[in-house]
Amino acid sequence: MKVCKFGGTSVADASQISKVVQIIQSDPERRIVVVSAPGKRNPSDTKVTDMLIALAKAAMEARPFEDELRAVVERFGQIQRAFGLDGTLTNQIEQDLRSRLAGNKQDKMVFLDMIKAAGEDYCARLVAEVLKTKGIAARYVNPRDAGLLLSNDFGNAQVLPESYQNLAALRQIGQVIVFPGFFGYTRDGRLATFPRGGSDITGSILAAAVKADLYENFTDVDCVYAVDPRIVPDAPPIRVLTYREMRELSYTGFGVFHDEAVVPAVKAAVPICLKNTNNPTSPGTMIVPRRDYRHGEVTGIASAGGFSTIYIGKYMMNRQIGFGRRLLQILEDNRLSFEHVPSGIDNMSVILKTGGLKGSVEQQVLQRIKKELEPDELSVEHDLALIMVVGEGMRYAVGLAARACGALAASGVNIEMINQGASEISIMFGVKQADQIKAVRALSKALLGVGNP
Repeated sequence: MKVCKFGGTSVADASQISKVVQIIQSDPERRIVVVSAPGKRNPSDTKVTDMLIALAKAAMEARPFEDELRAVVERFGQIQRAFGLDGTLTNQIEQDLRSRLAGNKQDKMVFLDMIKAAGEDYCARLVAEVLKTKGIAARYVNPRDAGLLLSNDFGNAQVLPESYQNLAALRQIGQVIVFPGFFGYTRDGRLATFPRGGSDITGSILAAAVKADLYENFTDVDCVYAVDPRIVPDAPPIRVLTYREMRELSYTGFGVFHDEAVVPAVKAAVPICLKNTNNPTSPGTMIVPRRDYRHGEVTGIASAGGFSTIYIGKYMMNRQIGFGRRLLQILEDNRLSFEHVPSGIDNMSVILKTGGLKGSVEQQVLQRIKKELEPDELSVEHDLALIMVVGEGMRYAVGLAARACGALAASGVNIEMINQGASEISIMFGVKQADQIKAVRALSKALLGVGNP
């Protein structure tokens, strides 16, 4: 039994959905299909999720929103007409969307989740109807009916443990199940979404729950590449990755797969295959628990910008019991999660995503640190990029860090921070965001032998 997820570009229009239908028809083991909201049809197009967010904001600000609403309905209407379906489903979509917009707007995060998740829901209903017209016994399943329960962290929800037992019953359904990605429901019945790209997470949860033999994640690229091909055009393909390697790489920029989506599959030992909807015969990239590797081998290099560092210096910090806990408590009170915490005996840095550390939040955090921790030095640095060098073969590889640092130095890139993971399968470098591309190219040439620094 296979669970397959199709991303936004795979369901962007009728021609793409036709490819999805052919993929499902070609393999009877593809029994559970997870879909995203329709994505961009061309570079200048707008994703349906972004259209829905604009619609929700107009409603929350009490602005006219008929144009935005009509645009969303028309996107689905175009697909419906292309397949020769009558207008019943499109009319239902419009009625449902108007009902959602009339909902309670007091809690903006709850309202926004309810609106922006509509894209996946409507797409799943539409794909199920298309499959039926092609003679496939298909059935749309709503996450609430299936028992996909999430935490109350609207916009950033996590799956609750009882979901897996609830969802296991889907294995007994004889039809092809079409399941909307990205959202579930809280215990009190409110819709909540995963972070953006969360349809990957939905697919992984379902694969784990039904104990699938394989989780196929269809997107618009043939495979995972060792470096972003937009930065290094001759980047080699990666045919096999371990779970650990994929999570490290997807966390820092491998946008082909959401980093959190690996976790449910890892726990259930379900292998993952990343494939291309536009080239389904390509073998893609397999993600597995273990693989063979060469000593000293680097698998991939990923990077991401948009990070900030809070630096705290205090003499004899190492003798103050609870100093780190109190610092992290300040971040928790401001709903900030940290990414890394490199430290010395008299200093500590906390690296976090810049998005949460803005305006008044930054000032509140700094004021509390000054008051409660009384540091000798305190500063914040923005516009940092993290670069991750990853590979199972990196463990116990003597001199690899020296080669990486030498390559960065030769390219004139200053290292703001360096950190090696406890598993020794990754080394992270912090650099100025302005040096991000230069650094990736330098590391690619030195460690992978490709690209031009």
